[in-house]
Amino acid sequence: MSGRTLKTEQDCRDFITGLKLMGTGGGGSPKSGMEMLSAALEEGLTLSWIDAADLPETSFSCTTFGSGSVSEDNPDSLEAIDRLGEKLGMENKFGHAAPEAAVRELAAYTGTEISAIVPVELGASNTPAPLVTAARMGIALVDGDYSGRAVPEEMQTTYFLKDVEICPAAIVDWWGNKIILKEAANSKMVERIGKMLGVASYGAVFFASMLLSAQDTREMIVPGTLTLSYELGKAVRLAREAGKDPIAEVVRTLDGWKLFEGEVTGKDWEDKDGVMVGTIHLKGSGSSAGHTMDVWFLNENHVAWLDGEPFVFSPDLIILADPETGEAYTNSEIKAGDRVAVVGCKINPAFRTAKAIKFFGPRYWGFDFDYKPIEEQVVSGI
Repeated sequence: MSGRTLKTEQDCRDFITGLKLMGTGGGGSPKSGMEMLSAALEEGLTLSWIDAADLPETSFSCTTFGSGSVSEDNPDSLEAIDRLGEKLGMENKFGHAAPEAAVRELAAYTGTEISAIVPVELGASNTPAPLVTAARMGIALVDGDYSGRAVPEEMQTTYFLKDVEICPAAIVDWWGNKIILKEAANSKMVERIGKMLGVASYGAVFFASMLLSAQDTREMIVPGTLTLSYELGKAVRLAREAGKDPIAEVVRTLDGWKLFEGEVTGKDWEDKDGVMVGTIHLKGSGSSAGHTMDVWFLNENHVAWLDGEPFVFSPDLIILADPETGEAYTNSEIKAGDRVAVVGCKINPAFRTAKAIKFFGPRYWGFDFDYKPIEEQVVSGI
């Protein structure tokens, strides 16, 4: 059985480090995530998670997550949200407690007692939010998630792949607006509605949805990913403190590969319909000298070209990190001149089915080439 309690600021920082890496460039603001965890510690809340096997058979879980863009213009702290509210003549009613408000709205609408929360994905803000929400509500957080990484859309989750309806969903923003989405035509429309509401709310909205029994929760999750994220972050810190290569620890912990090393020469991006879309350009150095890599992202990293040729693709993970510290870059913060190590690793097998590739591979993102597993591609790499 797994389970852990984050007792100190260092525990929380290690957790954030691991979540940033698993976020593959997205997953929300690390600043916001750490702010939430630190405030929870100050409140005396217990920040912990449990193995899904420990859920009582009669219990129900839900997930809660934010929907919006990771672009540079969005507020990433309570202070920034307050400033935005003042500018717009609105009160920041919920702030970081918006996910809790959404869970309570879902429970009230369905008449169901919700006794556990499952993160929808791994990310430096989008995982701390359900952790703190569960702690504040006095309910369990399950050690697992529905994506095995950070993802931009509902179609890249286990519940979509298993044809489980996300609705009903409760949707809340910082300002106190509340909406119940009773039904939706399909998951693509749920995603679009969420993004559009995020734009309308000047940054983000927060969902509570996926009401599941304990048994269905166990069958749906990618298990153990919160513990993995914590252990990954801790391993990176310990390697750094010992004067060892932190990137080597990322590769070892994730059973992955170092794909590239070099420097960012540029980043092209735009905020398109509530998501951040763009390409990061890298010039190789060290073992990658004389080579280039380009990484396309839609919130998260999804396609990497090596010397202009398609190389590695989602659903496998493409992680850009600082080679000195092992800390991952989010796509909103990475910039020209940053030193970068690119790490890749395999996704959970649940995301390698034909249906998963249809909604997670390069053709889904609009590129005219097929997905190939990362373990096949690295053989022909640098």
